[in-house]
Amino acid sequence: MRRFWQRAKEADHVSAGEAAAAAATEPSPLPDPDPAAAAFFDVDNTMMRGASIYYFARGLAARKLFTMRDLAVFAWGQAAFRLRGTENSEHIGSAKEAALAFVAGQKVAGIVQLSEEIYDEVMADRIWHGTRTLALQHLDAGQQVWLVTATPVEVARTIAHRLGLTGALGTVAETKDGLYTGRLVGNLLHGPAKAEAVRALAQREGLDLARCSAYSDSINDLPMLTVVGHPHAVNPDADLREHAKENGWPIHDFRTGRRVTMVALPAAAGAGALAGGVAAGIALRKHYRST
Repeated sequence: MRRFWQRAKEADHVSAGEAAAAAATEPSPLPDPDPAAAAFFDVDNTMMRGASIYYFARGLAARKLFTMRDLAVFAWGQAAFRLRGTENSEHIGSAKEAALAFVAGQKVAGIVQLSEEIYDEVMADRIWHGTRTLALQHLDAGQQVWLVTATPVEVARTIAHRLGLTGALGTVAETKDGLYTGRLVGNLLHGPAKAEAVRALAQREGLDLARCSAYSDSINDLPMLTVVGHPHAVNPDADLREHAKENGWPIHDFRTGRRVTMVALPAAAGAGALAGGVAAGIALRKHYRST
């Protein structure tokens, strides 16, 4: 009798599975690939609340590789930089020097591993869901989706991978034998450099920039926004909002309030975010030397 009931139950499982498969709706057809179009997204305050390099520094601080006092000084510096609202050659030069100090002598694999751990710990919850939805809409349309940011490319790639995007364009540091040499390849990926990166990628991938889209929160990204045919303002600063209105660009604002000030979680300010944030790497290097 027991075996009979076992056979009956097995038969029920099979019939239940077959019935479920038969009742399943037909899947929606996948979109035809659109190889000539792509979307480019800034990261800080566009895809993510605040500055990604700041969160990376927070992760280092949690590992005792960067003191909380240094983190507080960095946060205040980024807030002050944002309030000034200006960027000049001195700021960018300081950022470059800090970036060199950040990467010199570090193992590429170590930075990649840290960026993955820290993304999961402190960045994942700060992604703007509305912006990610915009990115997924482009993917659903069969288009490539790239992040474009002054953040080091290793961190940018981690964010893109975790979000399921095509890839990332970020500031590139020179490497040799798996170590950073302490030199940048070119300069920081900021302002006009973002537009040049988009142009270079479009040439490599066979993209028609007139059919491409770009998204940013900052007037500093105007070169990138104007190099494509479909620019969008996301959580825009005052200058970009005004420019977008004057030119009829779509404006997406996913903030809960009109005025969003993040001193504890400072907003990115182009090269300035990198200038302070990469100081975390100096502490990391000192820690490795001492141990």
